Amino acid sequence: MFLHQRLSLSVLALLLAACASGPAVGRSETAKEPAVADAPYVAGAAMTKERQGRVTPESALKILRDGNGRFLSGKMVKRDLREQVKITGHGQFPFASVVSCIDSRAAPEVVFDLGVGDVFTARVAGNVVNKDILGSLEYASKVAGSRLIVVLGHSHCGAVKGVCDNVKMGNLTTLLEKLKPAVAAVPEDGSPRNSKNEAYVEHVAEANVKLTVRQILEDSPILRELVEQRKLMVVGAMLDVETGKVEFMEMSHPAEKVATHESLHL
Repeated sequence: MFLHQRLSLSVLALLLAACASGPAVGRSETAKEPAVADAPYVAGAAMTKERQGRVTPESALKILRDGNGRFLSGKMVKRDLREQVKITGHGQFPFASVVSCIDSRAAPEVVFDLGVGDVFTARVAGNVVNKDILGSLEYASKVAGSRLIVVLGHSHCGAVKGVCDNVKMGNLTTLLEKLKPAVAAVPEDGSPRNSKNEAYVEHVAEANVKLTVRQILEDSPILRELVEQRKLMVVGAMLDVETGKVEFMEMSHPAEKVATHESLHL
């Protein structure tokens, strides 16, 4: 009897020791968390204040480039979006802001393979800006800590085609007026200047992005100061809706060189 009890206690001790040191599901994930938390960005992990604080304007741009690369390759990150909702429910710390068109094919969270709480998005036909959007971007960058602003245009843009054809329709007429400087920025080359000329439409779309970048910096002293302090970058980009590929435009710190009609390189 005594020997049997000792053997039982020995077996129980071994089982307890195995449980304490074994790879329990929760323990291995917890062990990796410090390394994850130290990284400026982990694809699939919710943004926190600490991670946002380690993101620079340059690294924010790389995050978007990498995300679009995953989207193009079909290797998007598997995310627990409900868990991200819980994590971000009491605070958001996006690393970037994107001004994009309302086009259903141009959702930034999709084409950059992002999750809940990663970016601020301001969407309007033709990806134009007004005082409301400028104020939103100022909040995003100055208050909430966003490090990058991307003006994202796209191919086959209905708003751009509308301004190319001088469309007049209700409140859309006022919106399209904001795109007319882009039409004027595209030099005459003898080809038709309407929506049937796809090359012309793309030139106008690209000019609109570059002029919008310029407008953001000219009309917002707050954002311009952040750029001058190297705390923010403002860049343009174009999405090809036929492929999903995003091409970022020539980079220079806008504080050093703000786009002008002469520097649009159309």
